[in-house]
Amino acid sequence: MEAVPAGEDAWGPGIFAGACWIRENLRPFRMKVEFAPLNIPLVRRLQTVAVLQWVFSFLLLAQCCVGLFLLLVLARLWLLVALYVLWLYLDWETPQTGGRRCEWVRNWTVWRYFKDYFPIKIIKTADLDAQHNYLLGFHPHGVLVAGAFGNFCTNYTGFKEQFPGLTPYLHILPFWFRCPFFREYAMSVGLVSASKKSVTHVLSKEKGGNAAIIVIGGAEESLDAHPGNLTLHILKRKGFIKVALKRGAHLVPVFSFGENELFFQVSNPKGSLLRSVQERFQKIMGFALPLFHARGIFQYSFGLLPFRKPINTVVGKPIPVVQTSNPTQEEIEELHQKYLKALQDLFEENKGEYGIPEHKSLLFT
Repeated sequence: MEAVPAGEDAWGPGIFAGACWIRENLRPFRMKVEFAPLNIPLVRRLQTVAVLQWVFSFLLLAQCCVGLFLLLVLARLWLLVALYVLWLYLDWETPQTGGRRCEWVRNWTVWRYFKDYFPIKIIKTADLDAQHNYLLGFHPHGVLVAGAFGNFCTNYTGFKEQFPGLTPYLHILPFWFRCPFFREYAMSVGLVSASKKSVTHVLSKEKGGNAAIIVIGGAEESLDAHPGNLTLHILKRKGFIKVALKRGAHLVPVFSFGENELFFQVSNPKGSLLRSVQERFQKIMGFALPLFHARGIFQYSFGLLPFRKPINTVVGKPIPVVQTSNPTQEEIEELHQKYLKALQDLFEENKGEYGIPEHKSLLFT
């Protein structure tokens, strides 16, 4: 009988490797717990509560809303169910036709505390003429796109003041608008579908004044949202270029410094078992499942709340686009390269200001 190598058991090397992986990736949870002091000012506690409700909304509110709808069905409240189903039928296309924002919700005081927690700032580098429509490419995705939400779904970071006359629309996966009740909340802050129809609708406004914000890297990029990582998934993403050409919308690169610093993520390099499972799930479901952790409510050692790291969202200079009803592949490729160059220049011009070492550069994949 062969001897079992040291460190392995009778279950074989597969289980041993799995145990090693678990041991290494749970290391942060074995550290000494650092509790928050008791004398923290009330304003900071309110900021923590604001971010807690945002994380809950992002991770669990949609599921709770679906559960509420099922409870109505199980309780046989048929009138309420029938009325809401009728509403869904009549309102189904709204997320693709500009949504239904509510300035009262965007002005909730909770968003001011949310913004101050990090804090989140928007930095303007050039004027955007409200006589045009714009397609803003947001980079990087991060884990929970906190910068995109704070800047474009609330009225507390100064977008309206810095870019007067422009109305921002943040596009997210169409999947979220299929969740009963949650869809109403999502639209109230200015979220709309990321479908081609939706983006086209926003960029088709006569006389301009609309800004469609698309997180170009999408869910796939969230799997690379590790502190210090500057990998952007953009080389194969040219659909936004085609839409901009067809609608004559000017392109604007946006880089959010600090977006990837908010959470630690379980190590998932390309080719690893975990990454393969995550990518497979993302292809099937349309959204990714990054395994992340950061701090808690009453301690700083582990939890799902983001770290208090500054987010500085720099809005670049517009790239003029001439409307072309049937753009050729060469025209798409040319504008795509121009966009990549503008994004690279934006990053290089501002990285020193926001703590990025001189030797670090963006990696396009």
